[in-house]
Order: sequence, then C-alpha cells, then structure tokens
Amino acid sequence: MTSVFDGMATRLAGVFGAPDILWLPEGLAPLTVPSIFRMVPVEMADETGEPVLGLAPVWRVPRNKDWARNPQRGDRIQLPDGRIYRLTWVQSSGSPAEDRFLHCALEEAT
Repeated sequence: MTSVFDGMATRLAGVFGAPDILWLPEGLAPLTVPSIFRMVPVEMADETGEPVLGLAPVWRVPRNKDWARNPQRGDRIQLPDGRIYRLTWVQSSGSPAEDRFLHCALEEAT
C-alpha cells in the first residue's frame, strides 16, 4: 500500500515549494532542499485575551532517507530572501510514504 504514496511529497514540494530553501541543521553541513514555506492563519489571543487571526510561519519538507538525519527542533532554515527561521517543533504527517512531509513550526531567528 505504501508504494502508491512513495515519492508524492517530494513531487508536491517540487511543484508548490521553493527549490532553494537552505536547511541549516545543527552540527551538519547546510543543504538546499525543495520544500514548502508558508505563512498560515492561526487564532491567537491579543493583549486583552480576545481571539484574533494572525500568521505563523511553517515549513513542510519531505523526509529523505539519504540525509544523515531529518530536520529537528533547533535547526534553522534560510529563505531565498535571506530571512532565517528556527524550528520550534517537528511533526510527521500521517502518510505511510517514506518521503512523507515533516511539518515544522518556526520562529524568526536573529
């Protein structure tokens, strides 16, 4: 059953993502990976506690068995425009594919 889904995340990242996002893993050499960076709407509380809609950065990257390891908390990414983000958590998608997306929450890094 897995074979139907294998390779799909990599193809989607190639079509809908950016080919030149630089992954900066802690302790390893930087690697350019085709992946998807987006600012997604999230509900958050304002200073009075009222719910407001904001935008949060997320990075979707296909797992890759050829990497020394997959992205993890504390790693950084650099966008083509020079902005740098730090991964705050990483969650695997529910897909059975070997290259399933990893969904990464981000925060701006200095």
